Amino acid sequence: MNEPVAGRFASVDELLADARSRLRRIEVDEVPAAVRSGARLVDIRPHWQRVREGEIAGALVVERNHLEWRLHPESGARLVQAASGQRWIVVCSEGYTSSLAADALNAIGVPATDLVGGAQAWAALGLPLVPGGTPVHGISGEMPPATDPAEVAPPVVADAH
Repeated sequence: MNEPVAGRFASVDELLADARSRLRRIEVDEVPAAVRSGARLVDIRPHWQRVREGEIAGALVVERNHLEWRLHPESGARLVQAASGQRWIVVCSEGYTSSLAADALNAIGVPATDLVGGAQAWAALGLPLVPGGTPVHGISGEMPPATDPAEVAPPVVADAH
């Protein structure tokens, strides 16, 4: 889709639709089960956005411009968490950049999807966020403590019937 079509390039909306056509995107309420089954959250937002919006506890922080290098298991710049076959749920602010990033990861053989609505959807459901500003994880592989899937579980809403 990145090649000119009839003398024009794809629009950003077309690029996004193309990327999403290859993803099975995950809703906020699906995150706990995905984490229990081994998926990990990776927050690709820049520092200023994570400070402003807060962070999902336990998400690995890798800003977008380093993502492929840090998560590809054969990269010389990989993180220790970049194991072969590790599944990733990419989180951005609203779920746009994360779709493009997840598609790029899949293109290099790293299994990924993204969070519909991003960190803002998480917050809109009243789910907990911690103060933002976690340092970007470098090659040394620093990692925040693993998040218990129960900690990322959306609140249970009682049936009104």
